[in-house]
Amino acid sequence: MKTLKKRLSEGLARVYVVEGDDYYLFDKAFLMIKNACGITLDDFNVNVFDEESFSTDKLFAATELLPIIDEKRLVVIKGGKLSEGDKKRTTEILLHIPKTTVVVVLDYNKNFEFLKKDFVLVDANRMDKELVKKLITAYLARISKKIDADAMDELIESCNGYLTRIMNELNKLVCFDLDSENITKESVDKLVNKDIEFSVFELTEALSKKDGDKAIRLLKLMEKDQGVFALISNQFRRLFYASISDLTNAELAGLLGVKEFAIMKARQLAKGFSKAQLKKICSLLEEMDYAVKSGAVLQTNALYLLVFNILYV
Repeated sequence: MKTLKKRLSEGLARVYVVEGDDYYLFDKAFLMIKNACGITLDDFNVNVFDEESFSTDKLFAATELLPIIDEKRLVVIKGGKLSEGDKKRTTEILLHIPKTTVVVVLDYNKNFEFLKKDFVLVDANRMDKELVKKLITAYLARISKKIDADAMDELIESCNGYLTRIMNELNKLVCFDLDSENITKESVDKLVNKDIEFSVFELTEALSKKDGDKAIRLLKLMEKDQGVFALISNQFRRLFYASISDLTNAELAGLLGVKEFAIMKARQLAKGFSKAQLKKICSLLEEMDYAVKSGAVLQTNALYLLVFNILYV
């Protein structure tokens, strides 16, 4: 977002392609661009296309219209089903739009990746943890609230770093006790719905410490989630790679296609296991995965068998 702010201060581009995994940042990028355009008459000067309404003919017509009173028109694309011919025509239209039109492509599903090479790309992926902390602190300061350091860490990790969820949960925490100036870790533990990936992290941590009671308690909260077995498998594979690799956090993150923060956490957790234990757990996961997929074992039963085996591996 800092890069976008700097670019906007230097002048408006014709087309922005917003791509990433945090919807809060999509909204923030859109508002920053809209404000830079100076749009005051939305009904006349803003066109929005989604997957159902988008077509290249409509896009061409919308981009060619002149703004009313405002200096700029804003055309927003939120989705669309495009053939190869549509992709070529969309690119051609956007390369030749009038100076009075700005187009923002909110590419939630990566249907418009073909535009990245020709236009300004805006990164809406999850932010670095320190940047997220600054945003939370600034937001709370505006409403005369504070949050304890351990509560902030718990909030960010419980939401897996997604500002979309963090801001929703933060509003819940603020409304929970309007009279209190401070948000505590106790409030976060009590009120914040934990992201499944963070719950898997907590489960892994409990297993590394041989804390069977906590591991079973966490598993009961997750057992009905269909994707939890795959998440646990991915987590332990990551721990194994982190334990045997000499690559830096950034290099290994790039190789595995995850955030650098995830590798840092994996290396912390891996210290609770030996390399031999992690290798054995990965083999066990493969066996359990086959048993579940072949119908020999129900996923719920496989999860408990897995946890008990890891506790005594």
